[in-house]
Amino acid sequence: MKSIPQERIGLQLNSRINKFFKEYSIGTLLNRSNFKKEAGYSCLLLLKYIFTLVFTRKNLFQFLQTDGKTSSQPQKDSVYRLLNSPNHNWRKLLLLLGAGIIKDKLNPLTAEKRERVLIIDDSLYSRNRSKKVELLPRIKDHVSGKYIKGFRMLTLGWSDGNSFVPLLFSLLSSAKEKNRLMDINENIDKRTVGFKQRQQSIKNSLEVTVDLVREALKAGIT
Repeated sequence: MKSIPQERIGLQLNSRINKFFKEYSIGTLLNRSNFKKEAGYSCLLLLKYIFTLVFTRKNLFQFLQTDGKTSSQPQKDSVYRLLNSPNHNWRKLLLLLGAGIIKDKLNPLTAEKRERVLIIDDSLYSRNRSKKVELLPRIKDHVSGKYIKGFRMLTLGWSDGNSFVPLLFSLLSSAKEKNRLMDINENIDKRTVGFKQRQQSIKNSLEVTVDLVREALKAGIT
């Protein structure tokens, strides 16, 4: 059996990604989530670029070293501007997309009598090698029983028993100031969504869970 040329795989992948972005009006969702072009490439194109990396099993650095050397491809500065802007509401983007998938794809396939639930997942996000990361805390790893440097990734998702759709997330630091190795960046505009999420990250995890559930219900998640 002959192997499929990489060019053909790339075309098929791009076609499916373009179809997905069009079907769920990702450009409109980006606008609703306060994504605005600062310079150069549009936010929609950059998001497609990042989205593609997941399916090529490469990180940004690997891609730029191989396939991304051409001048027509976005470079790392453009990508980092998109990822690091405190104005971009990634959480709202995920919620709007998740709600759309549930409404259009999953609810029509789910019997009315079937229970639908919200699931909260609390996972460890280790950053043990990091030295200067904003709000980086020391937290207890309940598996090893040791304290490590890292965050807790609190994720709220919807499930009908067969499918799981992530809706919201919050990267938690520590509510105790003595456990935080670095504080909030004072240069962050306090009016931005980025600053508000930093404030939330130092709240108690139960309080954040309640905030996430309220946010999901407000968006129409059942």
